[in-house]
Amino acid sequence: MSGTTTAAAALRRRAAGAGANRWVVLVVLCVSLLLVAVDATVLHVAVPAVTEDLKPGGMELLWIVDVYPLVCASLLILFGTLGDRVGRRRVLLLGYTLFGVASGLAALADSAQLLIVARALLGVGGAMIMPATLSILRQVFPDRRERALAIGIWSAVAAVGAAVGPLLGGFLLEHFWWGSVFLVNIPLMLVSLPVGRLLLPESKGDGKGPWDVAGALMAAAGLFGVVLGVKRLGSGESLGSLLTVPSLVVGAALLVAFVRRQRRRTYPLVDLKMFARPAFSTSVGCIVLAMLALVGLELIAAQYLQLVLGLSPLETGLRLLPLTFAAMAAGLAGARMLRRFGPRRMVCAGFCLTAFAVVLLTALGRTDDCALMLSGFVLLGFGLETTLFGAYESMLSEAPQEQAGGAAAIGETSYQLGAGIGIALLGTVMNAAYAPGLSGVPGVPASASSSAGHSLGEAYEVAAQLGGSAGAALRHAARDAFVHGLHVTLLVSAGLLLLGAVMALRLPRVMQCEPSEPVELPAPRDAAESRVSV
Repeated sequence: MSGTTTAAAALRRRAAGAGANRWVVLVVLCVSLLLVAVDATVLHVAVPAVTEDLKPGGMELLWIVDVYPLVCASLLILFGTLGDRVGRRRVLLLGYTLFGVASGLAALADSAQLLIVARALLGVGGAMIMPATLSILRQVFPDRRERALAIGIWSAVAAVGAAVGPLLGGFLLEHFWWGSVFLVNIPLMLVSLPVGRLLLPESKGDGKGPWDVAGALMAAAGLFGVVLGVKRLGSGESLGSLLTVPSLVVGAALLVAFVRRQRRRTYPLVDLKMFARPAFSTSVGCIVLAMLALVGLELIAAQYLQLVLGLSPLETGLRLLPLTFAAMAAGLAGARMLRRFGPRRMVCAGFCLTAFAVVLLTALGRTDDCALMLSGFVLLGFGLETTLFGAYESMLSEAPQEQAGGAAAIGETSYQLGAGIGIALLGTVMNAAYAPGLSGVPGVPASASSSAGHSLGEAYEVAAQLGGSAGAALRHAARDAFVHGLHVTLLVSAGLLLLGAVMALRLPRVMQCEPSEPVELPAPRDAAESRVSV
């Protein structure tokens, strides 16, 4: 009797320890995500210092900024499915190592070419880390209620990382040289690597059939072409550009070939049958639409704050902080909202709230209305994070556990594609609404009006060159045209968000919480026996 009681007590202690370890694992995964999210934005404020020191050409500077998200987005499916095959923990730890090495290389780069290579390696490391965090989270939280809370914390950390990047970069640049924005990664990686090796559990898919190397490379090359083409469109390149159209066409052709290849294979790299599930395919579509609205609006809002209201970059970052805090609050409250309202009502309400916030912001004009901006940004951040949380949670819960890496990679890829398409689409709408307002400005030559129609920043430069009453008239007209373009872009965004609300009606009405098997996680003292060498 006493032996039975002792065994039962030991079992209870082991279960309690496993429960505690789950949340420790979540902390480790969130630190990983924070590093990747910060690195995606931290370089933006350092671009002037990099330009002054390394003196890159225009194309080199574009690659310094864009190569990290471009490479990361292209390789998500490759490394997500590789993690399902060889072990998600192993891929994550390799990502840590590469991220740390590439950060040191970037910090010490003495030429633009070396910095581009280092940023590309950072993108490879980020592609290893991002899907692995979500797929491991899917494994260690088999209970959907707990997993919803974990995803909420995970998404709140992502919001923090996006906001902290520019602020951290600005602080470091005030006290150190531009390479310090990369060096900050190294101590965190030196801590994360042994802690992750000790605490993170290993997991794999079912291991059936060979890993489709050709399919993985096809998906990577196709995504590279599509994302490159979309980014070039977003940077103002026309469809007639020699690089833009071939990138889009070749990339799209490779992705079509990849889909056809996966349908024919007995053991596909990505099980496309997941898209036959309405909840999965709808969630992916909702992520694309939500990111399309968010990134495009943030870009235009930053230009409005700096060029129309005349705020400094630091003041601009502080004005956007309420959006981040609201997103954090929505992430932390997401699990409770999901249980109470279900995926359909939660995602639909998130889209509608965001659309309302966007329409509210159309009242912004040439003068600073702090209260209106604060209200709009808070509603925008809360609504978008509510949408993203519900969509990510539904997508991950619909995917089989053995396909968790592939599903996470699809989610992250749709996130990146939505961001790229948003910049391209909303930037095009903005330019189309802005440029006509600069035609026929009194005293301004047609050639000057044409140059000023490219962007508000260029309009200010042309106005400074003209000087006098003509320059003042051009500056006034450009500011008015930009505000008009902002209003048109906001209304287009509201329409897209309402389209997302309609799409969300295909999601399940209630949160299905089926009983699941508990996951045994190693206690710290036993981890040495259970870990897999990297």
